Amino acid sequence: MPIVSLAGWNQFLQKHTNAHLLQTGEWGELKSAFGWEPVRIVAGEVGVQILFRKLPLGFTVAYIPKAVVDKLLFKEIDSVCKRKRAIFLKIEPDLWDDQKPGAWNLEPGISLFNIQPPRTIIVDIRGAEEEIMARMKQKTRYNIRLAKKKGVAVRAWDDIESFHKMMLVTGGRDDFGVHSLEYYRRAYELFHPSGMCELLVAEHEGKPLAALMVFARGRRAWYIYGASTEEERNRMPNYLIQWEAMRWAKARGCEEYDLWGVPDEDEATLEANFETRQDGLWGVYRFKRGFGGELRRAAQAMDRVYNQPLYWLYLRFMANRK
Repeated sequence: MPIVSLAGWNQFLQKHTNAHLLQTGEWGELKSAFGWEPVRIVAGEVGVQILFRKLPLGFTVAYIPKAVVDKLLFKEIDSVCKRKRAIFLKIEPDLWDDQKPGAWNLEPGISLFNIQPPRTIIVDIRGAEEEIMARMKQKTRYNIRLAKKKGVAVRAWDDIESFHKMMLVTGGRDDFGVHSLEYYRRAYELFHPSGMCELLVAEHEGKPLAALMVFARGRRAWYIYGASTEEERNRMPNYLIQWEAMRWAKARGCEEYDLWGVPDEDEATLEANFETRQDGLWGVYRFKRGFGGELRRAAQAMDRVYNQPLYWLYLRFMANRK
């Protein structure tokens, strides 16, 4: 079986510079510190990183995040999944919904449940900064400039503990889950030394007001973790820090900036409701839409089932969580 080490996987990825962040060796190592086991398979010019999560009685679930899985790999994928007693394998393709992942001939096919947010906004950061700004909503441009006028400054930061405290405040305010301090610290330690990650803070007179962790690889950048305090929100620090994150990504050769997560609705529904709804991801859509990006939906997750009775129990469990 063509299972490779972490070093072998990183060597493979050197030839695939636009592979998704969630397929990097660093991401696998991050997840391995929090309950997942990464297994990397390479066969010639194709490869995939699979994450396994242990369940009771020796079973596992398998997950391939954001990969384009070549069907030639499925013999090897099935072999390792069965050896690790996976109930099923969930694949979230690194494709958009108009790119027809069904052509892979996966069985049983489309999953009812995604893990990553399926819908996002992609900001084109090619061209001059003036061109990028021109594609934004007028109020967003105004707020970026206002933050500067009101004395907000953005710089690189390494205070993970303060960032985590800020995340807890934001998660409580906006009702989303927050990782542990150790999780953010490990992510920074893994990605920052190679230049794939930066932690930015927006401050006024030395007081942190907002912070985010931005990641970059190849032509893409991702805004995954972000937070802000309740203080001095009238200075619009969130707008300026996003702009500076885009500038950071652009300086590293990125062409697009993924704002990572908006409500899973079509554009007409989003535009008709964003001013009145604040639940779930609705609260951030109004903010993110202002940066002038394109609304995109990822290809739906797909499940490959190895134990049908236990998979049925999983579907019942997930349905009851809604």
